This record gives sequence, structure tokens and C-alpha cells, in this order.
Amino acid sequence: MQHEPKADLLNAVQRLGSTFQGRIGISVREIDAGWTVAFAGDANLPQQSVSKLWVGVATMQQLEQGRLSSADPITVRRSDLTVFHQPLRPLVTANGYRTTIGKLLELAMTRSANSANDVLLWKIGGPRTVREMLSRTGITGVGFGPGERELQAKIAGLRWKEDWAGGWGFLKARAAMRYEERDEAMKRYLAAPYDGASPNGVTLGLAMLAKGKLLNPSSTARLLALMRASKTGPLRLRSGLQPGWTLAHKTGTGQDLGRLATGYNDVGILVSPSGRRYAVAVMIASTHQPIPVRMRLMGDLTRAVIRSEQPG
Repeated sequence: MQHEPKADLLNAVQRLGSTFQGRIGISVREIDAGWTVAFAGDANLPQQSVSKLWVGVATMQQLEQGRLSSADPITVRRSDLTVFHQPLRPLVTANGYRTTIGKLLELAMTRSANSANDVLLWKIGGPRTVREMLSRTGITGVGFGPGERELQAKIAGLRWKEDWAGGWGFLKARAAMRYEERDEAMKRYLAAPYDGASPNGVTLGLAMLAKGKLLNPSSTARLLALMRASKTGPLRLRSGLQPGWTLAHKTGTGQDLGRLATGYNDVGILVSPSGRRYAVAVMIASTHQPIPVRMRLMGDLTRAVIRSEQPG
């Protein structure tokens, strides 16, 4: 076991962080040896949908405790709909959409479905339940926001209204705002994110998940399998993978304001062909760089971790 990071990885992380045009945090944590390499690793940055990971953990804990079952039926109503990416929205009729806890978890983790995640969140007890889980398990440096609808409205400088369920009312209200109002609200959010976490905090939580400190072995395996099956962000961290390597990950993408992109993230657990495990987080708080540049940076980090495995 390599008990300290190679100089090449240290240099690569510093180079990627310092040359990127935007505010960024990076963390690479060797899960079994315990060392960490970071750039702005303790900065408090927006999580956006990375936070679905913690909802997933809290949900799995309640499944373990028997408080919920994956097969439990649940009806998603139109009033449950949120904003932005909602694969469930076209399925929800006037009578709702009947599904199960297990299916909602799958949609939240593999497709980053906002409404599925929000329904799960309130089913398990709301944001307080997730915050208590983070505190109880010792995942320091990770916060949790007020839920998808309130979070996105607040970022835009609005207060969520119930009749905005589904997102169109929210988008219309946001479009009617003056740029200066949205800019001021965005600056407040970026200065102190309502869903903030540090890259080192995120990789700590990922490492604890991988080591079985958050869930029992079968639940751990199930959640990691869902993360490996994720359909989102195929050209982020995943773009740097080499044959034999695997990635169980969760992406996050925030709101744009003009050319400013926020909360563009990918975090996950990289496993080498030899079984070495790395918790990795790239969190771009804000940038004017186009999407291909952001994706390239994430792939470059994966490539740097893979190179550090090579002899010499």
C-alpha cells in the first residue's frame, strides 16, 4: 500500500486547480491508506445534486432499519414536482404516478431526478433527517440545503410558491426579474452556499461509504451499484477512465446566470484494477469557462489519479 501520495499527483492537482479559470475545489483521498491531496479542499462550495448522495445514504439507513421497504408503494402528485431535470414529470397525471421507494431511489441516483429525490427526502423526514445523519456519522465539512424547490428559488432571489410545482411558474418568475436582482442573489449564494460542502468533506463521506461505515455491506453494495450505473455526466470524471477502472459517482449542476456557470460538480469512488480505491471530488463553484473545458478538467483529474498508480 502506498502510504503517501506521489509527487506527480500532488503536482497535477495543484496545476489543475491553479490554472483553471474559475473558483474550484479538488480533493483526492486514498481510501485505505488515508492520505488526501487537495486544492482548496476545505472551501465551502455549492453541492447542487451531489447532495442526492446524502439523501441516498439516509434513505438506505431507513431501509436497513425496516422503517421503509424498497417495495413500498408511493404516489407522486403534481404538487410534488420540482424544477429543472424531472424525468418523472411526463408520467405524473391528474391522478399522480404510482411507483415505489426503490424506483425513486434509482431515478435519483442514476438520472439525478429532482422530483424523485425531493419526494424521497420528505418521505424520510426532510432536510433535518439528512443533517442529523451527517452529524451522527461524523461526515464533517458537508451541509445540506432546504430541499430542491426552496434551494433553487432562493438561489434566484425568489421564494418558492406551491403553484410553481413542475417548474414553469418558477422559470417565468425568474425570467421576469431584473439581471441586477438575480446577480445579487447569486453572489449571496456563492459567498455562503445554502447547500455548501467542502471537497475534503465530500471525499471523507465517500471514503466512509466505501469502507462500510455508513451502511451495512449489502446496502453499501447496492448504493455503489446505483452510482456506477449513473447516466449523468459521462464526460466528466468518467471521461478519464482506463480499461479495468470503475467509477461510482454523483454529479451536480447549478444555475447559470448569463455566461456564469455555478455548481458544476462530479464526485465519486475510483477503483483500480488492483483494487485500490480513491474518493475524488471536483467542485466548480463558478466559472465562465465552457462545458468542454470543465469536462476536460475533470477527466484530467481522473487521468492523473490513474497515472499515479503506474510504477515509477
